[in-house]
Amino acid sequence: MSGNNSLQTSNKLSKTKKIALYGILSAIIIIMSFTPLGFLKIGTFSITFLPIPVAVGAAILGPYGGLFFGSLFGLMSFLQCFGLDPQGVILLEINPVYTFILCVVTRALMGLCCGLIFKLIAKIDKTKIISFIVSSFSAAFLNTVFFLFTFTVLFGDGEISERFGASVSTILVTVVSLNGIVEAIVCTAVGFAVSKALSYFLTREKSA
Repeated sequence: MSGNNSLQTSNKLSKTKKIALYGILSAIIIIMSFTPLGFLKIGTFSITFLPIPVAVGAAILGPYGGLFFGSLFGLMSFLQCFGLDPQGVILLEINPVYTFILCVVTRALMGLCCGLIFKLIAKIDKTKIISFIVSSFSAAFLNTVFFLFTFTVLFGDGEISERFGASVSTILVTVVSLNGIVEAIVCTAVGFAVSKALSYFLTREKSA
């Protein structure tokens, strides 16, 4: 086998390894969703680190893996709206359907796009270093962009301003300037390190 220590595609993984990775990353997402490991609370806002396992899954298992883990991330976020997240509770009271779309659909799309981005860049990036970095960054970046865009389109101002005590524009500025930047930095650094290490381990194990 060549010295390339990164996975070319998720097809190189055996079915057993794929199932194991799906199980492990799913467990990590669930645990992070209900512990301080997944969220950093700052006042009424929270910074989430859940895009990290989604980025790892998308890079190692491909677009479908990203779609699966992004959907799981979204479902966990939606469950937070039932009494665990003050913001989510308010959104759920205003419109449950819109809240489901905001929490689940945006994260599913983020995971899918993250996997597609990795797959596209990996075609020309032989070392996969750039692929891992860009896909990890894109997980946090797209999570913020898709969430804010959907939030603006579905909820707008009106009742949101009254319930949150701030206009949508103020909320967006806060999220982008604080949450988005921190999430992007952490997700890029950790996502790259974990994805690269896991890819190396799986490839080396296979060649042994």
